[in-house]
Amino acid sequence: MMTAVTPSSETFGRVAVLMGGSSAEREISLQSGAAVLQALLDSGVDAVSIDTQHTQALLEALKTQQVDRVFNALHGRGGEDGVVQGFLELMGIPCTGSGVLGSALSMDKYKTKQIWMASGLPTPDCVLIESRDDLDVVTNTIGFPCIIKPVHEGSSIGISKVDSSDGLDKAWENAHGHDQMLIAEEWIVGQEYTAAILGRESLPLIRLQTPHTFYDYEAKYQSESTQYHCPCGLEAPLEEKLKGLCLQAFDALDTTGWGRVDFMLDDSEQPWLIEVNTVPGMTHHSLVPMAAKQAGIGMNELVWKILETSVRGESS
Repeated sequence: MMTAVTPSSETFGRVAVLMGGSSAEREISLQSGAAVLQALLDSGVDAVSIDTQHTQALLEALKTQQVDRVFNALHGRGGEDGVVQGFLELMGIPCTGSGVLGSALSMDKYKTKQIWMASGLPTPDCVLIESRDDLDVVTNTIGFPCIIKPVHEGSSIGISKVDSSDGLDKAWENAHGHDQMLIAEEWIVGQEYTAAILGRESLPLIRLQTPHTFYDYEAKYQSESTQYHCPCGLEAPLEEKLKGLCLQAFDALDTTGWGRVDFMLDDSEQPWLIEVNTVPGMTHHSLVPMAAKQAGIGMNELVWKILETSVRGESS
């Protein structure tokens, strides 16, 4: 019979922080991984880092380092899409966060939206673009303005706002350089928010404010003008309602443990779900640590709580 485990540094054993990888988000992952590793070491955890840029090297490192479990700090394809989760499952090595299914579904923006729509959850209309020939469908179904996105990328990589049919071809070129499958999504006018999920709790919402057209890669990682409001400024009943919606959206994709749900709130206070990140950024300036701090959870405690998600289902 399975019993609950009270995690300790001894319970965790040797923890490998997977970071880097070979996706377009490699540099951000290296920063997240370094912050996570330091927090684990500060908490007395026997932790080591492994750069997963080469799969064969990862296999050898897991064996030679005698790893007991993994803290996954990989962003993007290969780390957030179920691939490394399946690899670790086959090796019998517990890992933080979502499993294979939840990771794969949430990495696919089109599948994510299909599931939300089927579940009756609010998300902007979209259309799949599999080739340049599909661009006419965007004009006829979604209209303008709209936003063009690679289906399998994160960190707003390859995303463009399109104001008329004249801009579709350039946006297609920009996104197609990162993915073979794209979506065109209805443009929502309103405020952008994010909800950090930790266990079964949605942490305080963060409202994002940027002078950019939208919260793009530069606004996330390079701009000094981006503002983060936490507390977010919403009335408490509305914030609680939105936090509940984000948990529903998280559960619908079979995502577990921790993550982040991004959404828009239009002028009529109608929420529109955008996407789920199963391995969000974990630097001291990232959104999940920011929300955790507002909830009274410091970086070391946050990383510890996320690591606890790797011991679910184990017997004592």
